[in-house]
Amino acid sequence: MQQFIGSYGYLAIFVLMLAESACVPLPSELTMPFAGALAAGAVAGIHLNLALVIATGVAGNLAGGYLAWVAGRYGGHAFARRFGRRMLGGQDGIDRSERWFDRYGGRAVFFGRLLPAVRTFISLPAGYAGMPWLRFGCYTVAGCVPWVAALAWAGYAAGANWQRVAAAMRGPSYIIAGVAVVAVIVAVVLVVRARRRPAGQRPQPSSQPAEARRS
Repeated sequence: MQQFIGSYGYLAIFVLMLAESACVPLPSELTMPFAGALAAGAVAGIHLNLALVIATGVAGNLAGGYLAWVAGRYGGHAFARRFGRRMLGGQDGIDRSERWFDRYGGRAVFFGRLLPAVRTFISLPAGYAGMPWLRFGCYTVAGCVPWVAALAWAGYAAGANWQRVAAAMRGPSYIIAGVAVVAVIVAVVLVVRARRRPAGQRPQPSSQPAEARRS
């Protein structure tokens, strides 16, 4: 994987992230930190742009997600399960993704992109559940951006020590995902509340003189 990314740069990042999102268990916890480290100049002679690394990773996840969505949408539930079980050995991941989608619906696509194993297979139940393609794409991008950016930035910050970052993220991936989810939810809630607050409820300066208020 390291040699592949080192030789083909952005194309390799796109292909590997596409594969992960298309039900091939290639962990982004390895791909993106190494790509971020390359952007930091960890390997002599190879220099990538961090912003392009993140954009390429997100684009690969989106493209792979649509491939799996199409397989689920037009192949059906039985095809998706057979494909995942026989070709990729991902039955457990498919089962977990189905439970997530049954419980949370469309939101599962967003949250699932932040969880190990689930993010690899979440597009399949979204497909055979008939989730609209545009809505699916929006949720996919929204979920991919914080995860991909966090991994790439961590590798960029670690530089030549990127392998330690990758190893460390295998265990607490759920913690990282949880922090990202909470941060996004808080931001959305604050924006929604600010927009819904009527203009009349906003504090207005009093026009009465200070003497009259004290009396």
